[in-house]
Amino acid sequence: MAVTHARQQSFDQLGTALIDVTFVVLDLETTGLTPGRDRITEVGAVKVRGGEVLGELQTLVHPGRAIPSAVSAVTGITDAMVAHAPPIEAVLPSVLGFLGDAVFVAHNARFDLSFLRAACEQHHHGGFEPTVVDTARLARRLVRDEVRDRRLGTLARHLGSRVVPDHRALTDARATVDVLHGLIERAGAYGATTLEDLRDLARSTSEQAYRRVGLVRDAPRAAGVYRFLDERGQVLYVGKATDLRSRLRTYFGQDPRRRTADLVRETAEVTWVQTPTLLEAEVVEVRAIHAHAPRYNRRSRHPQRGVHLAVTREAFPRLSIVREPRPKAHDRTLGPIGSRRTAEALVEAIHEVLPLRTCTGRLRVAQDHPACVLKQLGRCGAPCDGSQDAVGYRAVVDRLHAALDDPGLLLGPLRERMLAVARDGRFERATDLRRRIHVLARTLEEQRRLAALGSVERLVAARVVRGDRTAGQDDEVEVVAVAHGRLEVTARTSWTGAPLVEVALGALPPPTLPAGPDPFDAEERRLVLAWLDRPGVRLVATSGGWAEPLAGGRALAETREEARRVDRQVRRDRQVLEGAKVTRRVPAPVAASG
Repeated sequence: MAVTHARQQSFDQLGTALIDVTFVVLDLETTGLTPGRDRITEVGAVKVRGGEVLGELQTLVHPGRAIPSAVSAVTGITDAMVAHAPPIEAVLPSVLGFLGDAVFVAHNARFDLSFLRAACEQHHHGGFEPTVVDTARLARRLVRDEVRDRRLGTLARHLGSRVVPDHRALTDARATVDVLHGLIERAGAYGATTLEDLRDLARSTSEQAYRRVGLVRDAPRAAGVYRFLDERGQVLYVGKATDLRSRLRTYFGQDPRRRTADLVRETAEVTWVQTPTLLEAEVVEVRAIHAHAPRYNRRSRHPQRGVHLAVTREAFPRLSIVREPRPKAHDRTLGPIGSRRTAEALVEAIHEVLPLRTCTGRLRVAQDHPACVLKQLGRCGAPCDGSQDAVGYRAVVDRLHAALDDPGLLLGPLRERMLAVARDGRFERATDLRRRIHVLARTLEEQRRLAALGSVERLVAARVVRGDRTAGQDDEVEVVAVAHGRLEVTARTSWTGAPLVEVALGALPPPTLPAGPDPFDAEERRLVLAWLDRPGVRLVATSGGWAEPLAGGRALAETREEARRVDRQVRRDRQVLEGAKVTRRVPAPVAASG
């Protein structure tokens, strides 16, 4: 993979030039402000392309109810005028046909769209999801310092419209056409020459940021990884995207966060790498963050913060949380574990079941140390003061090793203790024990899977990705090769129904990613495992075998499912509590026209 800089793209990637875009500018008059309850009384629309009017549509609509007098005073539309007009169900097919695949334009487009969608839903016309340009939002960016407000009449006067809006649908649509053309002319000063540019400019919240969008103007519509670089070429930020072009453009004026604004201000260059699959983009992103530790990245910057849980090598072994295991000092290790907090919860869960010592000092065989309070609590056999000899303590350590091989030996006693304290009414203590049970199960299961994947010399897996027939997309096969848990290469190829194994192996190119040992590759292995767990993934080939231990598997699976149910219920409860605190704001009254 090579780093991609600015280069000529296809017309599809560059976007549609504004001069070639067909716009339908639409305006509605209604009986009120609420879609679904209020009704449309008039439709006016103008179709334009390249500054030329291609057609117009205008019709009154019988709303099926009386028009409020306050609305008639504003629009001039009375009950008598619509008495013989067609109902919306008769008008809607013509309106939708006139719109076709054109870009939908309106002033305060959300109002007109909401009424059209409500009518489509009521009369079973399917989803109405056009590409939208809102002249009010565009004006907010382009002429905000030139006019006192952004009403259609104000903008029409300021931009020299030949039509004066009067709250009638076709007149207002014609005025909006002139406003649109005036705004497009202003947008050219910002470098907005395509429909994509125009929509991004309307969504932009920062003029300074949008003016720098040229840094990513040539980004392709493909999956990949991108890097923001400063003037010295140092990496400021690394990210991934399923669509590089769409994702990168959001940084330039569409992300209101101050951190993003600071990033864009410091950026001198943006580079990107295309990848065949999203999985490869995710892995390349993680590796790049590990390599460069960009200061604007928060996730994955410090893989070394992962820790290991170790059983020490000494006369009276204990559990120790360490950064890096050492064979001479540690008998058995578990990790890397994502955080010290998780490792500490794991240690607490094990100590609930096994009376291992928690003191950190090295004990002499003479065992003449003073005992701690855990002896009185029955939580330790106290080898420190001679209450427990080396042979008796070794039996406890052997139980620890057996429990790490068969987690059911830990989960069962922990669950019994949780139920016992719950029966005694000690519910906070029971909740704490349940949390420890879930942490223990999740961590041990993940460690099993990570270790199993890392032990496989090489595996190849594939899945069929169904194409969107309506968009003319064919089915494809996504192929992934992994060595010792690290990604080697991915590929994507068309599939016509031939045997999946044959297609996958035939499409697999030579390895493109370095797959050497990495002590901090747990995050990469998690990404690979997540992909392998996706529906439809099939193992195509493997060397060295791939197997996970069976002992305790049922207990792990049942506890993991319980943890998921509890987490879902906690989230639901939290949403209910947060929802009860939400204060809804009632919008101020506005005129009943688009």
